[in-house]
Amino acid sequence: MSTHSDQYAELAELAGGFIHEIKNHLGALGLNLQLLGEDFSSPESPRERRALNRIRKLQVECQRLVDVSNNFLRFARVRQLNAKPTALHQLIEELLDFFGPTAQQAGIEVHSFIPSDLPHLNLDQELFKQALLNLLLNAQQAMPNGGQLTIQASLETDTPSPSILLTLIDTGTGMSPEVLAKIFRPFFSTKPGGTGLGLATARKIIRAHGGSIEVQSEPSRGSKFTIRLPTTSSS
Repeated sequence: MSTHSDQYAELAELAGGFIHEIKNHLGALGLNLQLLGEDFSSPESPRERRALNRIRKLQVECQRLVDVSNNFLRFARVRQLNAKPTALHQLIEELLDFFGPTAQQAGIEVHSFIPSDLPHLNLDQELFKQALLNLLLNAQQAMPNGGQLTIQASLETDTPSPSILLTLIDTGTGMSPEVLAKIFRPFFSTKPGGTGLGLATARKIIRAHGGSIEVQSEPSRGSKFTIRLPTTSSS
């Protein structure tokens, strides 16, 4: 009898194959739109200008489908982890080195308080960075006029098994209770052009690590994401 895990793996494989096939067709469609756009690159009449405008709109929609497909593949393929003991402060430092220019351009001040003596976490580093990057980008989108993003971590010892609390607090637009109840649902998004898979993928990656994520938010008062992760025996 097949297990739930086996059924999920089979479904993820089928979905991955299906999306891969769609991407092949999208690639051909995108190439033909590019060639067609080149034919109209110097429009000489209102009709040709309208045609070029429609081609460009189709190119945007085609790229959006590619982005959705790539995000879905990342979501569907979160299964087995390549995990190893990881110092959280080093991982966060590497991630912020990458995210820093984006934050600076968006007018966001990032404050990080990650103690260097925290116990190690058993993490798939690339996947976990992807989860955190999704949360950082979500915070950036919630602060279109700039703001502050604070990242903190602490050891929680008053539980049956020690865990690390990692919090991300932004000064963004916040969310209503109605939106808050749906933010981790796949394909739910309040942003124009959003795929609705960023936060869903982040939660899936965190759960795959044996952790949990919750969020507190109010309109105009920002948001606080709290991640709990089990520690390893290493220190």
